[in-house]
Amino acid sequence: MRLALLTCILTALTWALPAPPAAAQNLFEPVIRVNEKAITRFEIDQRARLLTLFRAPGDPVETAREQLIEDRLKMQEAKNIGLEISEDMLLSSMDEFAARANLELDDMLNALGDAGVEEGTFREYIRVNITWREVITARFGSQVSVNEDDVERARLALSGQGGVRVLLSEIVLPIPQGQLEAVLARAETLAAIDNTRDFEVAARRFSASPTGPTGGRMEWTSISDLPPQLRPVILDLAPGEVTEPITTEQAIILLQMRDIAETNAVEPRYSEIKYATYYIPGGRSEAALQEAARVEDVINTCDDLYGIAQGQPVSVLDVLEQPPSEIPQDIALQLSQLDPGEVSTALTRSNGQTLMFLMLCARTPVIAGAEEGPSVEELTTFVQTSRLESYADGYLARLKAEARIIGD
Repeated sequence: MRLALLTCILTALTWALPAPPAAAQNLFEPVIRVNEKAITRFEIDQRARLLTLFRAPGDPVETAREQLIEDRLKMQEAKNIGLEISEDMLLSSMDEFAARANLELDDMLNALGDAGVEEGTFREYIRVNITWREVITARFGSQVSVNEDDVERARLALSGQGGVRVLLSEIVLPIPQGQLEAVLARAETLAAIDNTRDFEVAARRFSASPTGPTGGRMEWTSISDLPPQLRPVILDLAPGEVTEPITTEQAIILLQMRDIAETNAVEPRYSEIKYATYYIPGGRSEAALQEAARVEDVINTCDDLYGIAQGQPVSVLDVLEQPPSEIPQDIALQLSQLDPGEVSTALTRSNGQTLMFLMLCARTPVIAGAEEGPSVEELTTFVQTSRLESYADGYLARLKAEARIIGD
């Protein structure tokens, strides 16, 4: 039954994907070069199909291009340090991925094949991910140590015990096309700020967030509403301290701790968060922001966005229900400041050319007593993984800044 259902879904989604041009374009023609490594039109088409089947947010073609550029850089770095995963490790990881969908690997590959995704596409997707994980562990693993205080902070952050709330300020630095290195340099300078006054001045000057004019000041936020990967990082900060630059798809984010408070109330935890992203062309132009304001005026719930998007390409609207750990950090940060039915227009996509109209639909709380708390080993792994991810984001951003990338 599960396989039949998945196959039906994949087949239906395949019909929704744009068909590649016929013989007018050579599918195997290189369209992007990353340090002389080619990316073909066929690879972009295949990755876009895979992302569509996985219900990845955003424009699947644009995301496919960005992912494949990053894949070339990741595999090049693996080659530079002499790291290559074994076939057994690859197959084991593919089996694990299929198992998460309650499928045998062969059944999953057959379903993907029916939807037009070749086995090699899926294999390469898994290969890059686990290779990069090994690269990051090899380069930064020795720099990550976890003590008892770290574990306790992670336990509080994940459980919601103690009612921890934080008062943060933010700086959001957009990454214009070809300017990643300059933005990274500025972010690293701003991360050295150690007082709220200078941070507020910098936010007013540089931040693209709507909070910029008020010095980047955010409202009190429950630690349980923040992205899980960020919670230990935030709890590590003393008032006035700033996080290391947090690299996302379209921007670099800096967060400063202004204050922290504990209450006796137990903060809720959430198993899933439902949210909608509606994409408006024009970035943060006056016309795009006016359209966002118009849409906000005429809707009350996420379901109303289906009517707004009617007659437009499928890619303009995503309504997703995800565990907090799977939500992109920049989106999760915005959602943490919203109540159901509220909207944020702080984010953009496509190098700032598309405005993201983000709406929180609902949060599904974890039922009390439904699960036991994580073990010390699980908490230790969580902290290690969170810190390694932070290193990985900065490392990849640096590789992109130094790379020679040519393409249409």
